[in-house]
Formats: sequence, C-alpha cells, structure tokens
Amino acid sequence: MVDVSEKKITERVAQAQAIVHLPKEVLEVLDGKELMTKKGPVFQTAIIAGVMAAKKTHELIPLCHPLSLEDIQVKIVLEKGQAIINSCVKLTAKTGAEMEALTAVSVAALTIYDMSKALSHHIIIKEVKLISKTGGKSDFQAGN
Repeated sequence: MVDVSEKKITERVAQAQAIVHLPKEVLEVLDGKELMTKKGPVFQTAIIAGVMAAKKTHELIPLCHPLSLEDIQVKIVLEKGQAIINSCVKLTAKTGAEMEALTAVSVAALTIYDMSKALSHHIIIKEVKLISKTGGKSDFQAGN
C-alpha cells in the first residue's frame, strides 16, 4: 500500500463512465426507461450494485486504501441502444476516489450483463474510463 500519511486532506471527486451495448433482443423488453427481466428491474439493480461496489473497492482491489466515501452517485441513461453508466464519488481524504468511481461503473455494467444475458449473449461492455478527478496533487479531465 502507498504511504499517504504525509499527504494533505483535500476534497476529492472522481467521475467514471461505462458503456454497454444492448442488442435488439434486450431492448425489446424495455419498459419506459427500465429493462425488466425475470430477475427484476435491471437499471435500478445495477445502480444499487454500483454504489455497493464503490464502498467495497478496497476489498476487491489489492492495495487500495479503505475510504470513507461521502457521496456516491450512479446514473444510467439509454442512448442509441447503449446504456451509458456514469458515477461520481466524493470524499474528503488524503487519497482519491478514482478506483471507487471506476469500480462503480464496472460492477453496474456487469450487473446489466448478468440480468440480461438470458435474453442475449451479444451484450458488449464497450468501454470503462475515468472522466475526471479533482483534488490531491493533480487534476484530470478526459480529452485534455
């Protein structure tokens, strides 16, 4: 584990995104803005799974610091046959929340796959990326 004892406590925010391509067999069960399968409401469940995963990141990824997260938001929107999953994780600490934000969208994407795979195995988790991070030694913005 990296020694963060000398770092300053600052407000830290990290945002991440995952994109899941949903084939027509999956989109056919769309009910408004929610996918309903035999396992239940897919997007609502994926949001809860993403929040829970962010809280357990240090248990999943070796050498990650356990963090006292102050806010975790996971949102899912449908655009052109794709579920766009965005997370935003906030805390005040000596180390950032990039891994927590990335874990949130990754597990949310896996949950969508798991709950929809009975309809099609052509679901593709296309992309997981850090969108931005602030606080600490340096800031990051995707595309810059």
